[in-house]
Amino acid sequence: MNFLQDSLEGFLAREHRVVIVEVTAVKGSAPRDEGTFMLVAPTEIHGTVGGGQLEHIAIENARKMLGSAGGEATLDIPLGPDIGQCCGGRVELTFTFADEAARAALDKRVADEERRKPQVWVFGAGHVGRALAEALTLLPLKVFAVEARETELNQLTSEVHRRMVAMPESLIADIPAGSAVVIVTHDHALDFLIGQEALKRTDLAYIGMVGSKSKRGAFVHHLEEQGVNRAEADRLVLPIGGTDVDDKRPEVIAAMTASEVLLAFAAWRNKSA
Repeated sequence: MNFLQDSLEGFLAREHRVVIVEVTAVKGSAPRDEGTFMLVAPTEIHGTVGGGQLEHIAIENARKMLGSAGGEATLDIPLGPDIGQCCGGRVELTFTFADEAARAALDKRVADEERRKPQVWVFGAGHVGRALAEALTLLPLKVFAVEARETELNQLTSEVHRRMVAMPESLIADIPAGSAVVIVTHDHALDFLIGQEALKRTDLAYIGMVGSKSKRGAFVHHLEEQGVNRAEADRLVLPIGGTDVDDKRPEVIAAMTASEVLLAFAAWRNKSA
């Protein structure tokens, strides 16, 4: 079995016989939420409905359908000792052949979900910026990298949306409400300029900046000189990634910051609910 996880578009373009497996109901504790789906082809899969024996049963049933060997359109599976899982809940799975209509509906659904993804704007694509942008692309987020240097943007993978501008701070006003802004440029003065613009927004889920305690002190002093009160300055996360892990490698800072961003989005959703 090949668990290659390419894009949904790539999978559907390559595989012509596919069953869509969707979690249509959940009772109690379960590994994935209602609405989660995976695609099952004769030898490959895309996505996951939770792994373990639950997923094994789902794949087996889908391949029975693909092989005209039976298979059920709906399965109600208790997640207990009988299947070697201990979640304790129940999951209903539905199985649909990915015909032309089903593929079109799936394309629309994925496009809608893409539009609703929270956005993270990473200002700076140096070592930390690149590590962070790439780490964030593995999460259900839409990631933008902003730079004045084309050579840095060119090192990013295609999953990152790139913006090359001479004045990065000019983009702040147009970032959608509820987004996250992370400032990791190569220039402290530019960091401060972008940070000051970001703090003018009261509708951003997260504003963070790479640096140290001394950099934070210098920036807060700069803000106070500009008439920004301390409460507004306290909205800035600096340093990003926290101080619990004493490791300044870009990949470590990226991992810790990605966690901060996810928590900030969760808090924002709860606040907006």
